[in-house]
Amino acid sequence: MKKTVVIASPDARQRTLMEQLVDTLPEFRIVARTADLMNTYNEVEERQPQAVLISDVLATLPEFEVMRALFATLDVRWLVMTSAHRSGGVAGGKQVFGGREAGSDLFSIGADASDEAFAQQMYALTRTERRAVPAATPDATPDMAPPPRAAVSTPRPAVADRLAAGPVQPLSARRSPALAAVPAMTRPPPPAPVPPEGEDRVILIGASTGGVDALLTVLSRFPADCPPTLVVQHTGSGFGESLAGLLNRQCLPQVRLATGTESVGRGQVLIGAGTRAHLVLQKGSATRACLLEDGPVSGHVPSVDMLFYSAVPVAARVTAALLTGMGRDGAAGMKALFDAGACTIAQDQASCVVYGMPRAAVDCGAVQRVLPLDRIGDALLAARASDRRHGRELH
Repeated sequence: MKKTVVIASPDARQRTLMEQLVDTLPEFRIVARTADLMNTYNEVEERQPQAVLISDVLATLPEFEVMRALFATLDVRWLVMTSAHRSGGVAGGKQVFGGREAGSDLFSIGADASDEAFAQQMYALTRTERRAVPAATPDATPDMAPPPRAAVSTPRPAVADRLAAGPVQPLSARRSPALAAVPAMTRPPPPAPVPPEGEDRVILIGASTGGVDALLTVLSRFPADCPPTLVVQHTGSGFGESLAGLLNRQCLPQVRLATGTESVGRGQVLIGAGTRAHLVLQKGSATRACLLEDGPVSGHVPSVDMLFYSAVPVAARVTAALLTGMGRDGAAGMKALFDAGACTIAQDQASCVVYGMPRAAVDCGAVQRVLPLDRIGDALLAARASDRRHGRELH
């Protein structure tokens, strides 16, 4: 039986090139052709191919990282075709296409590679047998719009005015993607209700490119009764619920997507991702969050800067971390938090996929500690207000 392949590229000429290359291999057959990530998601979910040949334009989008992690349970293999000027798929000297199991399901090849080199990569990618996986749940494909690219803009000065505008109504519920079942973490009974104000610290995390694996690493260190935690992850519209579901299955705390005004207590992680509103803390509260409809801040909706700025009034109870990501989102907000007395942590360059957001925070004097990724989870849990009073700084 021939091995099945889905090809995905927004460029019609590149799709034609991909088709021609696959057609030279008698052991493979193309079962679908797509031009964007949402249709790729739908086709891969339905057809469960042995391999996906995908362009680097799509593979470098933040939502591809979410999609790849979700399909890992189906043992889908990915071959990224890079353009000649981006051969290797690197950003800032680091592999963009890596991950927790870099190389196990992801290969890359240049668009100018020979037919022989392409054949070798395809055979290497599919040489091992697929793992046995549970049957997919019989659910409909999610009704999600194709992920838009974030518009580039700079933070507006009157962030406080934007925060004062108030929350939005809860978003309409979206169905989770119908993927094969992933074993869930064994959790104890639900945690106690939200404690009174003043009795608990709150953890804030911001991430972008490479953030899915980074969040899995950090949150895997959290116990079932972790402090209230709010996370902003840059990803495309519609992928937020999938990300929250993935993290919820793999981590002990209860992880959910933010949908409106809600409390967040011990053992709960609230995710702001894939929505058209900013996740922020309600004024003066460390355990009440809401969604705020507004334009891009630091180029993004939701924005890490907006989350961090909203926590300045309760900064003495805040521990904030900036993880791997491109750009500067979160740096200015982290500086405001640091100046107001929060504990702040940035991921170090060596463990970042893209050392952009953490670097910006370090450069503007917003960071108390710079740590490798595998130490950040424990550091977030161990942070206390006394750390700032005693002047514990970098490293």
